[in-house]
Amino acid sequence: MSTEKQTVFLSGASGFIAQHIIKQLLDSGKFKVIGSVRSEDKANSLAKNFNKNPNLSFVYVKDIAEETAFDEAFKEHGSKLDFVIHSASPFTFDITDINKDLIIPAKVGSAGIFKASVKYASNLKHFVVTSSYAAINDLLRETDNTYHLNENTWNPMPFDEALANPIFGYCYSKKVAEQTVWKLAEELNAKFNVTAVNPVFVFGPQCFDSSVTKVLNTSCEIVNKFAHSTPETEVDESIKGSYIDVRDIARAHVEPLLDSDKFNGKRLLMDGGRFGNQAIVDVLNTIPQLKGKIAVGTPHKEDDIENQMAVIDNNATKKLLNFEFMNLEQTVKDTALQILKVEGKL
Repeated sequence: MSTEKQTVFLSGASGFIAQHIIKQLLDSGKFKVIGSVRSEDKANSLAKNFNKNPNLSFVYVKDIAEETAFDEAFKEHGSKLDFVIHSASPFTFDITDINKDLIIPAKVGSAGIFKASVKYASNLKHFVVTSSYAAINDLLRETDNTYHLNENTWNPMPFDEALANPIFGYCYSKKVAEQTVWKLAEELNAKFNVTAVNPVFVFGPQCFDSSVTKVLNTSCEIVNKFAHSTPETEVDESIKGSYIDVRDIARAHVEPLLDSDKFNGKRLLMDGGRFGNQAIVDVLNTIPQLKGKIAVGTPHKEDDIENQMAVIDNNATKKLLNFEFMNLEQTVKDTALQILKVEGKL
């Protein structure tokens, strides 16, 4: 039996989720990773965090929204690639033109790396794309408990409506990015398998303590803000969603590489359950270093939140992955405890 490591190309290697994917791939002892980053500084920082692991190397892709952004890297490395994980994605609400700045780059970015995979990666076995719950959910029905959705549901928002504001535009862009992959897989008659991973709000610790900065990534910043709140801080009860831990998301990207045919053509709806700001605050107030110093709100007001929101059925995903997702208490605590540790408060 061959013990030679297989090679994974991972786009957006410096991202929150991507770093956890790299860690799990390297920890398994089964893979080499080639990560795309935008600069030499990011490459050096990651290499240092991973102790200059000889199975981790980098290529530079400055702008993933360019049609041929990945061509040079794939011309050089394509023949030795076994797997591609496309986790890079444009994400900003600081824009002037929703179509030009959000929707088109998302589509072009997905098309570019997929076409490069077909053209240059002749031995590729599996392509995993990091999509989003935004590609599945109807944003306008998130608090409608008669609305049911699952792995086969698509965000129904039309293009014209998506141009109304950046949040609508972002959700639509995630749908377009994922649909581009599925469409190209068929049109180009891709010889490799394809899986999409669709996460909700992603909590959990940063892969390295050095990544804990004053402001964290979008989801973890919810926890970060309340960890630095005061007893007088109001708890905005309008913020509600679903959570999943970053380590579970990373594992959902790795599993398809270990059993490719099983995951071919599947969308993995990564949802661990519902939460609101109050539920976050309730967990944080069980941490001795925070209790009495942060926002309190109305404790346990959201204990029944599952029944107040759209019904997510991701049993097919759970059956495929066959591991238990971390609960809200664990993911929020682990997020907060790392912040406190870095700040010297533990």
